[in-house]
Amino acid sequence: MPSPSDHFAAAALAAGCPLDQMRHFVNAGVVLQPRQLAASAAARLCDRPDGPTAIGFGGARGGGKSFWLVAQMGLDDCQRFPGLKCLLLRKVGKSNLEHFEDLRRRLFPRLPHKWNTTEAKLTFANGSSIRAGHYQCEKDIDSYLGLEYDIIGIEEATTLTSRKYHDLITINRTSRPGWRPRVYSTTNPGGVGHAWYRSTYVTPFQQHQETDTRFIPATVDDNPFTNVDYRRVLDRLTGWQRRAWLHGDWDIAAGQFFTNFRRDIHVVDHFNIHANVEWFAALDYGFNHYTVVLLGCRDSDGNTCVMAEHSARGWVPERHAEAIKKMLERYQVRLQPRNIYSIALQRFVAGPDVFARNSEGATIADQYKKFDIYLRPAYDDRVNGWAAVLHGLGDPDAGVRPTLFFHKNCTRLIDCLPNLQHNPAKPEDVLKVDTDEDGIGGDDSADALRYLIASRARTITAKKLHGL
Repeated sequence: MPSPSDHFAAAALAAGCPLDQMRHFVNAGVVLQPRQLAASAAARLCDRPDGPTAIGFGGARGGGKSFWLVAQMGLDDCQRFPGLKCLLLRKVGKSNLEHFEDLRRRLFPRLPHKWNTTEAKLTFANGSSIRAGHYQCEKDIDSYLGLEYDIIGIEEATTLTSRKYHDLITINRTSRPGWRPRVYSTTNPGGVGHAWYRSTYVTPFQQHQETDTRFIPATVDDNPFTNVDYRRVLDRLTGWQRRAWLHGDWDIAAGQFFTNFRRDIHVVDHFNIHANVEWFAALDYGFNHYTVVLLGCRDSDGNTCVMAEHSARGWVPERHAEAIKKMLERYQVRLQPRNIYSIALQRFVAGPDVFARNSEGATIADQYKKFDIYLRPAYDDRVNGWAAVLHGLGDPDAGVRPTLFFHKNCTRLIDCLPNLQHNPAKPEDVLKVDTDEDGIGGDDSADALRYLIASRARTITAKKLHGL
């Protein structure tokens, strides 16, 4: 009969852990679970010149994230490379120290080390060290800037804004030959950093396009050492908390507007464009913000699919016009009909700012006319517009079939929808949010979708009223 050590060795090999990494854990008397081993195997990929530089682990609560983070830093990295400087950060200082002290006793009893309570610093016999830091307020991060750390471990990473996370990355550097700096992070869905973390780690994982990052999802079911009572606590949760904290669903968060959005239902690989009855497009204008153009089609059963998107910022209309025409060409759709057999847009709508006149009486829409793109005003009632989108998404959990779908290539729109929040001052409206300095987030794609769907609904209603 296989022994527990045999099971561990088999799981480690299956995860891709190298033999020396396995020995480090075995010598310390530590047995990691399969998802933790997968995260440690990903950490070793950071050694490669073309490997990742950041590893994310977690999702749901109770998945053994903190245990893995300290184990990987202390038992593997610090033991195999003398003199490493590691920084372990957590939101609350006292919580971090108590948590780290508990993990230190559990993980390192067989490893000689010194623990300096005053400096909150653990030092191993080979000179490698882990400093436990905190950021009660985001400005506390500034005290670490200008220093140098070979490894940075961030717990509860979504409690940081994108700006502070990128500030931290600037101190993740090394002067040690042979070592490649890296960041390890653990977190749950939700929080001020939900959007950037999802964009940086989770979305590349979901799209199988990981380059600089690796994300390893884990739930409470991946950690058999979590007590049964805590599992029952998570089971009793409802709404967004259940989906986020029990299932690790990154498409949900507190205050989410489109709670009926389901990636596995609404995002499709294929839509029969040959059965469509009309094509239409919508534009949300921006310069410093993104200009977003969405191309949609509707089939004879009343299903709508957003087939393609164009998004860019800092572009003049001429560049956008060229990209829009290329997007249409991919689907053999014309801006205007050439003959009765040609497929052309039924309408191309845009937000109201496109039609605002400058001091000389000209509009942005006039600029697009020069390139044969004729825009007309979109239906711009926000509440009714969002209601039209909600209606199209249906209610899959209640058995209400959706009629609105998104092609998987519309990545910016798909990433945008789950992050939109209710406006506290007007709950039936979406809270407006701007793109950050790194181009992450913003509601430009959603506004384009609102124009696309609400203007179509209004057109259909108008035709019915006129008996067409």
